[in-house]
Amino acid sequence: MRSRSLKRRPALALCMGLTLAALLAVPLPALAQNDKMAVIATPSQPSAIELGTGPLPGATATESWHSQYGSVFARNVTVATLTPFLPDPAKANGTAVIVAPGGGFTSLSMQNEGWDVAKALAAHGVAAFVLKYRLNQTPQDLAAYEAAMKARFAGGGGGPPRGADPKAMMAGIATQVTDARAAFALVRKRAAEWHVQPDKVGMVGFSAGAMLTLATALDGQDAKPAFIGTIYGPMSNFPVPADAPPLFIALAADDPLFGNTGFGLIDSWRGAKRPVEFHLFEQGGHGFGMYPKKTTSTGWFDEFVRWMTMHDWIKPGA
Repeated sequence: MRSRSLKRRPALALCMGLTLAALLAVPLPALAQNDKMAVIATPSQPSAIELGTGPLPGATATESWHSQYGSVFARNVTVATLTPFLPDPAKANGTAVIVAPGGGFTSLSMQNEGWDVAKALAAHGVAAFVLKYRLNQTPQDLAAYEAAMKARFAGGGGGPPRGADPKAMMAGIATQVTDARAAFALVRKRAAEWHVQPDKVGMVGFSAGAMLTLATALDGQDAKPAFIGTIYGPMSNFPVPADAPPLFIALAADDPLFGNTGFGLIDSWRGAKRPVEFHLFEQGGHGFGMYPKKTTSTGWFDEFVRWMTMHDWIKPGA
């Protein structure tokens, strides 16, 4: 399965469009008071490394940033980068994680699902790398983008139906998979410099980033993550090869996208006799990430660390 390219898959745009619509349409109710988008200056990113996958073909809009929900987001990313968050060399345990923020492939939750996750991993001795992958183009003007999103998804939208075709769900993201593959190649190329063991490079993704993580693991050819984590991502059945990496899943039962689509992903991994750990939190909605909330979903990161420790990717007590 690894030898098959996403580019050669049939582009079932309708199903993919419905999935992206769901990913884009859902607000964060607990943070609704901060849901207004506001333009911000592009943050300084002195550590960001261009991945060399080239500019987004046909792009006319340029990268821009905005604040929302007390966090920061990037849009119209046309050049992919990777930003290292390295632990103290004395504390480094040789494990690395590529972090893929979500945002429906039209924006990236760079802080809540990127930088904050990477900093927390680095505190446990893990070399973390935030992947700013290329995005689908949206209106340059933020107000126009916000209005377009509200108009397009007026009336809300649910997640993909139970039994939705997983291949269709991942169709059309070959560009992002190319960026993820380049990220794995870069980390392994500079493994000695970054105190990383090349065979201990994993990936964790959120929402659309979780979809990208699955695609990278199952169709990323040379990427071959040592382990993966999908946080409030697709739960459909996937064809799972015998060498699929260990999988960690976190999801809230009240997630309006994936909370009612069944647990086929878990069945797929178990059917292939591959390790899988699943945490279903009673509350948390979609997009909780590293936001401080009173729901138990906030504990997903601690559980992820315990899981990594169990597999010896993190040293006990780190």
